Amino acid sequence: MSRQSKAAPKNHQEMTGLERLSLRVSSMINHPLAQTQRWVTIHRLDTDGDMEWEEVMGLLAETPELDLTFDDDGSVTVRWEQSATQDRDDFLIEEDSEIEVEEEAPF
Repeated sequence: MSRQSKAAPKNHQEMTGLERLSLRVSSMINHPLAQTQRWVTIHRLDTDGDMEWEEVMGLLAETPELDLTFDDDGSVTVRWEQSATQDRDDFLIEEDSEIEVEEEAPF
């Protein structure tokens, strides 16, 4: 019997620097501790390119619910207020849905 070597998948694509940075920032903002305290400090890594950093920080700055503080050490502190779901336009509840709502417990 001959031994076959495993070939790397041919459709494997590397993440771009922008995708990597976006994923890291998103993970930091969505982390349970950050969600509880409603702020997070993002440090720029040596692997973060200038264009990628500016792009992601620009997108965050354009988000009205976020308050960005650019710190002297190059990091960025992102803060946000707790929002009610009624104030969000990306969280919609369909009124005609067939989902049954259980009654609240009497205790």
